[in-house]
Amino acid sequence: MNTSASLTDTIRKKLHDLMGIHRPWFSKAIKYTRILFFTFMIGLPLYVYAVGIDLFGLFGGMPSLADVENPENDLSSELISADGVSLGRYFRFNRSQVNFNELSDDLVNTLVLSEDHRFYDHSGLDFPAYIRVVWGLLTLNPAGGGSTITQQLAKNLYTRNPDRSLDGAIARLGRYPRRIVQKTKEWIISVDLERNFTKEEIIAMYLNTAEFSSNTYGIKVASETYFNKPTDSLNLSESALLVGMLQNPTFYNPVRRPENALKKRNEVLYKIYRAKYKIQSRTEYDSLAASDLGLRFRIQNQNEGLATYFRTVITTHLMEFCNARGIDLWNSGLRIYTTLDSRLQKYAEEAVAEHMKPLQKQFMEQWEGKNPWVDDDRNEIPGFLKNRIRQSDTYKNLVAKYGEKSDSVRILLNLKKPMTVFTWDGERDTLFSSMDSLAYYKKFLQTGMMAMDPTTGHIKAWVGGFNYKYFKYDHVKQGKRQPGSTFKPFVYGLAMESGYSPCHVLEDISPSFQVSGTVWYPPNSDGTRGTGEKMTIRQAMARSINSITAQMMKALGEENVVEFAHRVGIDSKLDAVPSLCLGVSDVSLFEMVGAYSTYVNGGIHTEPFYITRIEDKNGNVIENFVPKTRQSISDQTAYKMLYMLKGGVEESSGTSLGLPKELKIDNEIGGKTGTTNNASDGWYMGVTHDLVAGVWVGGDERNIHFPSWTFGQGARTAMPIFAKFLMKAYADPSTGIIKGKFNAPKSGIDITLDCARYQETDSTKIQPWEINN
Repeated sequence: MNTSASLTDTIRKKLHDLMGIHRPWFSKAIKYTRILFFTFMIGLPLYVYAVGIDLFGLFGGMPSLADVENPENDLSSELISADGVSLGRYFRFNRSQVNFNELSDDLVNTLVLSEDHRFYDHSGLDFPAYIRVVWGLLTLNPAGGGSTITQQLAKNLYTRNPDRSLDGAIARLGRYPRRIVQKTKEWIISVDLERNFTKEEIIAMYLNTAEFSSNTYGIKVASETYFNKPTDSLNLSESALLVGMLQNPTFYNPVRRPENALKKRNEVLYKIYRAKYKIQSRTEYDSLAASDLGLRFRIQNQNEGLATYFRTVITTHLMEFCNARGIDLWNSGLRIYTTLDSRLQKYAEEAVAEHMKPLQKQFMEQWEGKNPWVDDDRNEIPGFLKNRIRQSDTYKNLVAKYGEKSDSVRILLNLKKPMTVFTWDGERDTLFSSMDSLAYYKKFLQTGMMAMDPTTGHIKAWVGGFNYKYFKYDHVKQGKRQPGSTFKPFVYGLAMESGYSPCHVLEDISPSFQVSGTVWYPPNSDGTRGTGEKMTIRQAMARSINSITAQMMKALGEENVVEFAHRVGIDSKLDAVPSLCLGVSDVSLFEMVGAYSTYVNGGIHTEPFYITRIEDKNGNVIENFVPKTRQSISDQTAYKMLYMLKGGVEESSGTSLGLPKELKIDNEIGGKTGTTNNASDGWYMGVTHDLVAGVWVGGDERNIHFPSWTFGQGARTAMPIFAKFLMKAYADPSTGIIKGKFNAPKSGIDITLDCARYQETDSTKIQPWEINN
């Protein structure tokens, strides 16, 4: 007898008895357990393989290896200034990417310690975490999720992406079968991601694909939206807030649900404290937990930020560029490098706001009790608002619904309703009807400003208005108005080219022109035909004497003046009529700045431009842009015109004498004011050796006038904006804008430019053929 076997049977029998299990049932349990175990061990790989190949179309397609290696995102295209600052984005979903080295250490460590502390130890799947999840479910005590950062990335890239996640027959059976298939796909994709990317790349990709509510996608945009800073500057508290949002962006939105966000942030900070990363004591943790969220929230859209008008105006150009190449501007992640300087743009916008606010107040005070829409005789235009409301979408929609003659149209146009309106002291809630709103906004003065480097053609600042949210029309390139006396330098430019000297003397007497069978005498600003005073044409331009400009126009010929203006940079149609010398043909600020720059650039016209290059999302250059240039006039003519323009600053009674003294010290500066005869437009064009800028101020349309011609003078309405802008630019050395002298022709100057010593009369006038070469 085998004693050992007998003992074993005895022990087994006693165990069976103690457990209350009969031998046949126990054996069956062992057998079925073994079957289930081996079935699981063999079946799981087969199931995973079946999902991976989408067997019989049951599970839906999987991303290819190429997709995993090169995951695509719906990326916004970014507009970047010349000094590397983001000006804004074009997007459907506001998302931009960053590299791992652009993430702060606090952000990376907070993410790992809070969401996946074994991240650097696993290969995409964290099995200990799965055991914890299962145990929590069995004990009815859930202890967090088991998904790794890599799995979350797989969700963001594929299973949660409706454009990439394909369902098979099983997934269509219901929610739970679909979730099981999705989870399996996440495991497979996670393993593939770990095989093809480094841990650092996975972290960057995950944060780039995450959603942060408020139409904010990706950590870069989130950092800018909630804290107005780059990702490499995020501190521990800020990182904890953003990492906390990853679990449920809407529920933990710090703007809409600050209490939830604060609680979640502190939970994340507590994990950091337990890991002893930077927070070494309970006191430090309590101090951080007691701090506020520190938000600097700013939604990114076309109404906010720098250069709002510029961003909108160039959209047409960018769309044409993209359409010709089969590129989607809104989701291709283009990097569009512009010529704008964010510092100069900021100073330009500040200068506009600082001047326009008090100017608007004065405008309203002087028009108090009256409306500014008047005819040339200063009588209010009857039916002005009724005619303008007929052009509105509101009126057209009401007519389409009720009929043009229905009383409902009139009643609803005058029905007051809550609305938010712009004021120079901030937005204000009020009760306005559509007619009230129209009347209110028509009384606002508008403005435009542009500054450019005259040598390179780079536009440095573009201010199409003072508030894009409420006033959409761009007054730099879209808008065209009469330039008034700022057109005169083109008449005098032709005079210089034709052999006149800036020191040529004429009398202040208005010449006569035959116009439509009548005689026209161009009046001076005071309404007279002149005083008979003798002065140089430099003095005449400096003081903006109309009569002498008209004499030049008559001597040179209207057609020749038109040709000259077009040659130096004016593209708009110009009427070859005598009154052109007073600036009656509409032009844009964009053209005027480009044309004045021809004088500073030695007679070479450089077409203003604003994009230097466009790159794809990987940094590959799609196209480089260079400005178009042409030699329009000689450097001698150009330099003489700079001497003429300096007259406004240097001559007695010059219209630019009001420029601050600080701008004139150790600096050559020239300028020309402009005011239309009907007091609808105020202009100023200013030139220095490295910057040319133009400013326009006026009503929303021509029938809206300044209270008086004196009030509307360019020296009062527009020149102060130029002065404020230039003062700010000079005060900031980082802009590279410095004081200096204009460049003289390399061959020397062919005449004496000192009218105090030398004055030219008709008898001493230098003829074109007598100019030294």
